[in-house]
Amino acid sequence: MWGIRVLSFPAIVALSLQKPYRLKSYCNSAINETLTMKTLDEADVGIHCYVSHLPGFRGILKHRYADFIVNEVDCDGNVVHLTSFDVPPERIEEREEKVSDMKDRSYAAEIESFRSLAGDVNAESLISLLNRIPSCCENDISPIVLSSDSDKSHRTEVHNFFKANFKFLVTDTVDGSDASSKCIRVRFCLGAQNNKRRNSRKRKDRGDCVDLKDIKPFDSRGSEDWPEHIGKFLMFHLYKENKDTQEALGVIGKMLGTQQRSFGFAGTKDKRSISTQRVTVFKQHAKRLADLNNRLIGIKVGNFCYVREGLVLGQLLGNRFTITLRGVVSESEEIIKAAAVHLAENGFINYFGLQRFGSGSVPTHLIGAALLRGEWQIAVGLFLDPREGERPAIRDAREYYKESGDIEGTLRQLPRQLVAERAILQCLKRCPGNYLQALKAIPRTLRMMYVHSYQSYLWNHAASARVEKYGIGQVVIGDLVYCKGSSSEKPLEVVDTETDGDSCGDAYDDCNNLAEMAEIPEKVNSVKVVNSEDLLSCNYTFDDVALPLPGSRVFYPLNDIADIYHDLAKKDAISLTESVHSVKEFSITSMTGGYRRVFQRPIDFEWELVNYTDGNVPLVETDLDIISKSRPANIIEDAGFAEPATLFVNYENQSDNLKSEGTSLACNGGAEDEREGVLPEVECISSYDALSPQLALKLGFTLPASCYATMAMRELLKSSTSVAFQKTLNPFRK
Repeated sequence: MWGIRVLSFPAIVALSLQKPYRLKSYCNSAINETLTMKTLDEADVGIHCYVSHLPGFRGILKHRYADFIVNEVDCDGNVVHLTSFDVPPERIEEREEKVSDMKDRSYAAEIESFRSLAGDVNAESLISLLNRIPSCCENDISPIVLSSDSDKSHRTEVHNFFKANFKFLVTDTVDGSDASSKCIRVRFCLGAQNNKRRNSRKRKDRGDCVDLKDIKPFDSRGSEDWPEHIGKFLMFHLYKENKDTQEALGVIGKMLGTQQRSFGFAGTKDKRSISTQRVTVFKQHAKRLADLNNRLIGIKVGNFCYVREGLVLGQLLGNRFTITLRGVVSESEEIIKAAAVHLAENGFINYFGLQRFGSGSVPTHLIGAALLRGEWQIAVGLFLDPREGERPAIRDAREYYKESGDIEGTLRQLPRQLVAERAILQCLKRCPGNYLQALKAIPRTLRMMYVHSYQSYLWNHAASARVEKYGIGQVVIGDLVYCKGSSSEKPLEVVDTETDGDSCGDAYDDCNNLAEMAEIPEKVNSVKVVNSEDLLSCNYTFDDVALPLPGSRVFYPLNDIADIYHDLAKKDAISLTESVHSVKEFSITSMTGGYRRVFQRPIDFEWELVNYTDGNVPLVETDLDIISKSRPANIIEDAGFAEPATLFVNYENQSDNLKSEGTSLACNGGAEDEREGVLPEVECISSYDALSPQLALKLGFTLPASCYATMAMRELLKSSTSVAFQKTLNPFRK
């Protein structure tokens, strides 16, 4: 089929006995060297092997960010698209009291009740506040701070009293004159119920002392008085272009005046892409978000509905990818066809892609190793110290901090998208020298990425060792396999709500490109160790083989692959069985762990060869194109090729049985020139004429949660997915 070369089983075995596995790691002594690294190579994080020996071809991955489209697949198998900007109807009772009504109303009964609850002094303060309301603007009315109250239950009664009797007053608890005392602050807010201004921070983020001249609204998570008939969470579809999820939600949160913790999502998506995913936000009205669409750049929100529960990481089945490889060059189209067919039928090694380890000069797994060792100050240094390869403004800010130690001045220079660095500095400003607390100030979904990255680093090396030593033609004694009939055996069935049948993508794309999706480890009790009876019964194939992500509740293979984990961790001064510190979230022994398939096939795979002439013309419609009824610019068919270059193939319900006779192994564990020398010798396409005839390969497929589309492209092209290598193909990436 399409010229595929079929290997016999002995040939597969011969290929599986190639070069012995060689460990690579970043040790403590390499930390300073890493700060000068400009880019990460696949071999640095254990990515060595291929499934197929077929030749690859040249193609530019992410020539334009619009060439990489990601649509989330929800838990019901629906592909998430942006299809509507309509706002759902709401029946919300307006309960706000107008200032004019306050002039005529007497609050004598409420004041007397408050006097009995809080005393004469506090009652008089309340009367003073009420008297100022009719004659002043909202912003001109200073709050009152009630007397010190150390009884938490009594403070709760006071808060509830104001909620029940004074809808236009809001309260919060602040520190008193000394650290041990607490006071209730009361202020006037005409829009308190709808919380029209949400810029507050928690008391611990404001500082220790109360500054009455710097009053902030108290409820950052949404309206305190929310209608009971609608869900407390607004779900919407987030469409974004060339922005990571955290960055996009940061922009939206700033416009809404709400903290980023109010948002929930199932997984983060690749920055250099166009992606659509579900997001929830606590107690926000759809109209407020819809009104932002005219102000948002590269971001749109729509498909609004109210739900009872917010999204959390992992609540998805996977992602649907639509990828365009431009500037395709091959010795023949038959090579391209054969590679596409082989990927569809035989899949790829399920490595964690380079995005998992960051695109900056400091790999995320290196920071994770420092956290696991309890080296808090070193970890902070890895975040903040100057590094090569960054924009001058960021480099200058890092240099300024290293030389001056001026946190305030550094924060003014650091871009807001450097979430981790800013969080660390803001905490160090409040708590100088408390490096652990500074690390904990990083948003949890972000800071956990670093430890998970180290788990991924170990997993990749183990996967390469397993494939390199034993091949992919069979299971061996001691392998871990998914138990037959376990939940992990259920196939991913995808229903595309837009196209009636079409349908995780890249997990954690670097720190500012977080994972394309959240990690969802398989159940820890869903695997078993292969024994001699299993081999005789032929119940399991290589499709079933899994390897553990280190944790306290996982098994390791009962063969020499287990040594890879422990030896590699030992080189980094890390134990997988004992913790050197008591901070659970930065300890592998406090994590459950999980399992990950070594091998993955794309689902509902389809591909198409397309001729084009203008590299700036989009070749695929986005959700925004469709919803606005616009179309990509005309694609020029027949641009000088002898044959029509439109070829469409759709693979559905692929067989679960790996055809070992059609699958072989090729490892690139040798020198760098060997790793990148598997491509045919063809002319460089980095400087091609923008209007010369070009060939593109369009691909569509779905992957389960935490699988990397870039690793599928690596198998297809037989070339590195690193940014450095892609820039050699196209130094003018858009």
